[in-house]
Amino acid sequence: MMVMLFPESAFKGFAGNEIADTTKGTEVLFSIDAASPEEVDEMVRKAVNAGGTVYGEPGYKDVWMYGAGFADLDGHRWNVLYMDMDKMPHE
Repeated sequence: MMVMLFPESAFKGFAGNEIADTTKGTEVLFSIDAASPEEVDEMVRKAVNAGGTVYGEPGYKDVWMYGAGFADLDGHRWNVLYMDMDKMPHE
């Protein structure tokens, strides 16, 4: 998988329309798989150190998922998630 980040002028040329105002709504949520809870914490630390902001503090959800959310400098939301498949409930 590859993620490409463009300056606004280049992105606008590829998208062919106006760029959304991320202060008024969320246009996309990128999810990144992590290998451990520690990797989630590390990725969030790096995002904050680069100027991003946390919108979802790191923590467990439903015992088997550990994740966090941050917004980049352009306001795009990212989700980092570790899933412990051994603890996943099976219905």
